[in-house]
Parts: sequence; C-alpha cells; structure tokens
Amino acid sequence: MTTMAIIGGGTMGADIAVAFSRADCATHIAETDSRRRDHLRERWHGNPTGSPASLPVIHATQDALPWAAIDIAIECVPETLPLKRDVFAAMERVARPDALLTSNSSSFPISSIAEGLATAHRMFGLHFFMPAHLVPLVEVVCGAASDITLAQALVQLMRTSGKVPVLVRRDLPGFLANRMQHALAREAFALIDAGVATPEDVDAAVRFGFGFRFLAAGPVLQRDHAGLDIHCAAAATMYPTLAANVEPAAVLCEHVARGELGMKSGRGFYEWTPETIAAERARYEALLRAGLELVRAELPNGNP
Repeated sequence: MTTMAIIGGGTMGADIAVAFSRADCATHIAETDSRRRDHLRERWHGNPTGSPASLPVIHATQDALPWAAIDIAIECVPETLPLKRDVFAAMERVARPDALLTSNSSSFPISSIAEGLATAHRMFGLHFFMPAHLVPLVEVVCGAASDITLAQALVQLMRTSGKVPVLVRRDLPGFLANRMQHALAREAFALIDAGVATPEDVDAAVRFGFGFRFLAAGPVLQRDHAGLDIHCAAAATMYPTLAANVEPAAVLCEHVARGELGMKSGRGFYEWTPETIAAERARYEALLRAGLELVRAELPNGNP
C-alpha cells in the first residue's frame, strides 16, 4: 500500500500529507476550499517532502482523486459526524473494494462514522497527533465491525512509513493516548481549582518532572525502573484522593464561558499576542524536532 488519499486540506490533512510524502508515498489531497488549496504549498514550505516525485498532488474535489490507484484514504474533514458519514459513504462508492478507509477523528468512534455502511470491516480510526509531521505516534482504532487482520496490515503500513503505530482494539471515547492525557488533565485542573498550584507550576511539574522522563520510558516501563512495590504502595495512598469528577473542572469551564480559549482568542491561562504566538510555536516545534533527534534510533525507519 503506497498510494494515499487525504480528504481535507486543513492543518491535520496538510501535515499528514507531509508525513507520507517524506516516506515517498504517492500522496493525493482533496480540498474543496480554494483558499486552503492556495495555502497548502505554503504550509508545506519548510517541511520538505521526499523525492520530487512524491510531492503531494492537490485536487479540488473528493471525486477528482484517482480512486483506482488509492490504497488507503484518510478522512480529515471538520469534526462533524454527519459530514464524516457523508464522506465515508462517498468513499465507499468510489474506492476499490480492497482499499482501506480511515478517519483521523479525535472524538467520533469509527463505529459511529461507519454505521450502516456495507464495508465497515475495512474502516478504521487512524488518529494522528498535532503536529502530525513531527509527532511519531498514530493510533489504529478498530470499530465493532473492523477486520483485525486488516488492522494489523494498517499497523505495518504505518510502521514502514516511519510512524510509531499502536493498535487500539476497542473503540472507546478518546481511544488510547487521549484517554490517558485527559486523565492527567482532570487531575491538573482539579489541583488548580483547589488552589494547590498555579497553572504555571502545574506545567512545570509535568515538563521538568515526570513528563521529562516520558521521553525515555512510558508509565509502565517507568514503574519497572522505580519498582512495582513502590508504585503499588504510593497508589494505595493517593488513589482515594485523586479527582474523580465527571464534568470538566470549574476553572476550565470559566475560561471557556468568558471566551478565553487560548491562542485562538488571545487569552487562555496565558496571555497571547501575534508575536508571542509566533515565538511560542517556533519554540514548541524546535523542542519537538530536538526530541525527535534524541529518539530517532528507536523509531521505525528512522522516522523520515
């Protein structure tokens, strides 16, 4: 499987195209918005693809994609369930019977997107993480009807493309990585709500404490380093006091209610201007690239 189609040329779609093009896959991207099509090449500037022949090809409509050649299609349209279902229904009509149809949705289960479709066995969640051209992880998510053999083939495809794939065998909300990420965020915002720590101190505790170690070892391997007896004893003490709220933290809801949404509104937990946003994004990406260099020897194919 070496020919990819990406439906949607927004941030995720554009970066996923870069990731596959670097792996010298023939990559096609469909974007109906003319302004986004005009900006795709600009977004790819500074993120060079592989060989000149692997430069992504832009199409104005989903129907214009070369479906007879497409091995795998990745839906990257906005997070609206009816829209995603429409895209999948259209893909099912025109894609080859052996092509894999996937969704980059971070919120909708593939079972919901594929509901009522005749070939749901070949449909999977394929969840990348922003920025998709830098973060190695991709989740291959099985729905209730997904064929596990095809899922394993998709895992292998992601690995040969330089990604680090994980197979999520049950279609749970948040899949695998976001479930763990939100568990951490729930406790972080609960501590802020309770006045235990400021947002700045919470961020520092993660970045320069246990989060710093996560580059070298995940939470399970880290416990083997530290000793399972120590972890078990600490868990018995802490677990009864951990946040167990079933609604978002008050401090988070209050920011949203005030329209303080982060960079997109100029204020969240931090203040943002166009200058500080540009500086922060440059700093963030530089650290991600440095982190990639540190773990490159452990990535499939050196993560092109």
